[in-house]
Amino acid sequence: MNFKRTRDEELSVNLTPLIDVVFLLLIFFMVTTTFTRETQLEVELPQIQSENAVTSEQRVDVVIDAAGSIEINAQLLINTQFDTLRRALADVIEPGNQQVVVITTDQQTPAQALLNVMDAVGQLGHSRIAFAAQVEEE
Repeated sequence: MNFKRTRDEELSVNLTPLIDVVFLLLIFFMVTTTFTRETQLEVELPQIQSENAVTSEQRVDVVIDAAGSIEINAQLLINTQFDTLRRALADVIEPGNQQVVVITTDQQTPAQALLNVMDAVGQLGHSRIAFAAQVEEE
């Protein structure tokens, strides 16, 4: 008796379709995922306990209202263009003096107006800037 041996086919798992499916799922999740930034930060603003007084000879007062109008030492600027602002500050700030530029703003003051004032003061080589704040009531 001669028995024929049947050849067992070698069993193997074809991984190509599995890899294709995994890559498709990866691409799908990468495309559909949205990356969100936290835009609302919970910030507790600091409050002032004491008042640091600066004499009027040592300070330059800059007031910016909600509309973006700028007043330097009680003199209203005709326009709020950067060159006008810089020239007006150059007339008031004494070079080499330790004056403090005190910026008073409204709650609704445009950020661009505030940045223009700070940039003009910085370009004049002055670095002493303070912001006016309301002293906390006890």
